[in-house]
Parts: sequence; structure tokens; C-alpha cells
Amino acid sequence: MDVQALKTALGSGLLSFPVTHFDGEGRFAPESYQSHVEWLSGFDAPVLFAAGGTGEFFSLKPAEIPAIVQAAIEAAGDTTIVSGCGYGTEIAVEIAQSVEKVGATGILLLPHYLIDAPQEGLYHHVKTVCQSTDMGVMVYNRDNAVLQADTLARLCDECPNLIGFKDGTGDIGLVRQITAKMGDRLTYLGGMPTAELFAEAYLGAGFTTYSSAVFNFVPQLAMDFYKALRANDRATCEKILNEFFYPFMAIRNRQKGYAVSAIKAGVRLQGFNAGRVRPPITDLTAEEERMMDALIEPYRRKKAA
Repeated sequence: MDVQALKTALGSGLLSFPVTHFDGEGRFAPESYQSHVEWLSGFDAPVLFAAGGTGEFFSLKPAEIPAIVQAAIEAAGDTTIVSGCGYGTEIAVEIAQSVEKVGATGILLLPHYLIDAPQEGLYHHVKTVCQSTDMGVMVYNRDNAVLQADTLARLCDECPNLIGFKDGTGDIGLVRQITAKMGDRLTYLGGMPTAELFAEAYLGAGFTTYSSAVFNFVPQLAMDFYKALRANDRATCEKILNEFFYPFMAIRNRQKGYAVSAIKAGVRLQGFNAGRVRPPITDLTAEEERMMDALIEPYRRKKAA
């Protein structure tokens, strides 16, 4: 798939980030991971992001990422696989080139590590990563890596393979300025934690789609919400928000890091051996897992006979 085809695919439907599965020793567990990715690829998400934020990119060793991406590609069938990428510039370049070798179609460039940086530094960071690969690149605007509209425009002028902008800031004023300035030069992806809670606002700001973390364990419900949103069916959106997303938000908000931990708990509760999360985040308590179990009961996965 070439860069422009990936850009089109990104904007064509709901996106998601499979959790990374670990065994009892905390090592990557490819068999259960591939079973999960295969299940997800049976739904209508055109692109899945391996080793992304919900896939605990932040706790993976860079050397682990190519194997995770390759396992996803093998299991995903016709679904396009994009890889997470990040940390400092040199590490990000190494990750990008390593996943390109195993067949990734593109990368999502997550924020660099720890330190705040000026716009000029962010510009050189993104430009260097883009120019290190022939794959399509999406930038993830959040935390200590927030590109302003003028910086993003410079990057688009110099990096033809920069095709996507994902926002996790919640700053609607900034993202509307970016969509107004850049137009259809980029595909725009909503990236707030539990993106469905913000999807209507982002749609109004010019975003075409978003990444759904809950797609990991209730993919049909995630698709139903996305289709209702795109059809401007507010009654259905509000019903799903009230019955599922707001109760899920209440669980997610009980502890820092639960935006990932609660998703992984949901995957386990759907019958996949996803394992526990890696430190520094923590798993849900037994009480919270029971709350999650009750929440997903109406959406229980049908297992093969």
C-alpha cells in the first residue's frame, strides 16, 4: 500500500489499537495476540495500530516492537497494520526502519520522551523521522509534543509522507485552526482517551474519524456508535453513551493509567489471554474487574463451537 492509499484508508472508517498480550512472565505472547487481532480484523476497522498507546508502547523494548508488528500483519488478513513509534529522534528512526522491514504500512509518531521541546525542535524531530522512511507517518499531538499550525504546515511542505494528524489535547480551538489551515492535506484522527466521549465535537472540528480503544473488547458496539455518529443519529449515540461509555468512564477514571488497564481487562473478560499490564501502570482491582464484567455482559463475545 502506498502512502496516499494509506491516507485514504485512515479516513475511511473507525480505527483501533489492539492491546499487546503478555504471558505469565511478562513476555510478548504472540499466539493469543494473533487470535485477538484476527477477531478484530473481522469487523470493519480499515486500519489497526500495533504497539500503539493502548498496546503499551511506552513499556515495550524497541527490539520487541518489530515482532509484535509482524505478528499483527500475519493475523490481520486484509486489515492494514500501522506501528507505534516514538521516544527520542534516534530511537524513533530505528523503530521506524525496523517495522518497515517487517512490512508495516505506516507509523504513528507518539510524543518524544520526558522533556518539553520548542516548536523548532519538534519540527526537526518529526522531519528527521519522516525522512528516514518511505512509509506514511501520522503525528500524535499531545502532552509534550504539541505541534502548532504553522509548524505542521512547514512539515507538510517538506515531508510528502506526513499524511495524518491525531489529536489528544482536547484543544478544539487549536485543532480547528489546523484543519482550517491544512484542509485535505492530512487525514485527521481523534485521539482523546475513550475517544467516543469527544467524537461529536471533533467531527464538528473537521475530523473524519477516531481511534476506539473499546473496539478491543466490544468491537460491534464501537462500530454501532461510529455508524450512528456518521449518520447524525444523536438518539442512538446518546443511548450508547449513557448505557456503556459513561459507566466505562467512571471505571476508567478511578486510577491513573486505567485508560489502558481497563481496556486490557475487557479483553481478558472476553476470553483472550492478554495477560497483565506492565509497570508503571497497574491492573484493575478484583472489584473493578467485576464492574467491567457486568458492563460488558450484554456484549459478550460469541465463541466458536
